[in-house]
Amino acid sequence: MKIIITGNMGYVGPGVVSQLRDTYPDAELIGFDTGYFAKCLTNPLFLPENKLSRQEFGDVRAFPDELLEGVDGVVYLAAISNDPMGNKYEEITMDVNYRAAVKLAEKARAKGVGSFVFASSCSMYGEADDLAKVETDKLNPLTAYARSKVYAERDLQPLANENFTITSLRFATACGFSYRLRLDLVLNDFLAGAVTSNELSILSDGTPWRPLINVLDMARAIDWAIARKKENRGEFLAVNTGSNVWNYQVKELADAVAEVVPGVKVSVNPDAPPDKRSYKVNFDLFKEIAPDHQPIHDLKSSIQALYDNLSAMGFDDKNYRESHLTRLSVLNVLQENNYLNSNLEWTW
Repeated sequence: MKIIITGNMGYVGPGVVSQLRDTYPDAELIGFDTGYFAKCLTNPLFLPENKLSRQEFGDVRAFPDELLEGVDGVVYLAAISNDPMGNKYEEITMDVNYRAAVKLAEKARAKGVGSFVFASSCSMYGEADDLAKVETDKLNPLTAYARSKVYAERDLQPLANENFTITSLRFATACGFSYRLRLDLVLNDFLAGAVTSNELSILSDGTPWRPLINVLDMARAIDWAIARKKENRGEFLAVNTGSNVWNYQVKELADAVAEVVPGVKVSVNPDAPPDKRSYKVNFDLFKEIAPDHQPIHDLKSSIQALYDNLSAMGFDDKNYRESHLTRLSVLNVLQENNYLNSNLEWTW
């Protein structure tokens, strides 16, 4: 077995590499990453990439064909990965999240790769009513990030055939601890705020819905998808990936953090304008077709793991939103020091 994981040095990558190494102990696992966030390590016992067979550095927008020789599966994690970055780098978001993904899938199919796994997002449902969204519901992407995922799925679908299975995992919002932790995600941000200030100020009225998934459960889903056969729901599959019990309102998430971190005060803004990014998601299909790879982490244990690891790090940075644990901040610093150009290419 030979698998390439693009974007492996991001938040999701360490868990995916570890999961695939456990499942395929003798596999050739190759990481491919541009290295923007290579230094963003958090409390690791060892370098996460040590579980790879090798690490390649490069821009996924110019993926080298020769790396695909003899490859069985590709996991596409590479992305401009949240709304603030998507707002600042809208065209690059389309290039990395959409166009490069489709181009790599085309190359992979031509090289005889059997499986392509695309990390998609439930954010493509956008503003929604109280009914939990299913895969056949209308898509309503509100941001560049969400649109990039919609376009990628649209153009990936016709590439699938009897020899090339494509699985698009529409992940709930990621959360939980990683050796390359991000704090620019709702639950992780709440935990960091609680640790550093003992106060959680919710900018909305607390009512918007968010489906969540622990980053380690994302890795379990990817493990399932890389081996999925076309007999299990077709040559192309887009599936909501998470658990129905992980649909939470924002205020519930803040309250759950306060139950773990001592002395935290939670406040909401009752006069806040409505947050259009509110949606619940139905994960019944994923439960049906991947019964052995269902999420095994719950909200409380995910918060506890975050708290324990941040405490072990001695984390006390009240300006964490401007730190190396916030992805846009990292890109800003690299550009300010002329290491990245306006197209987010290395300058050397």
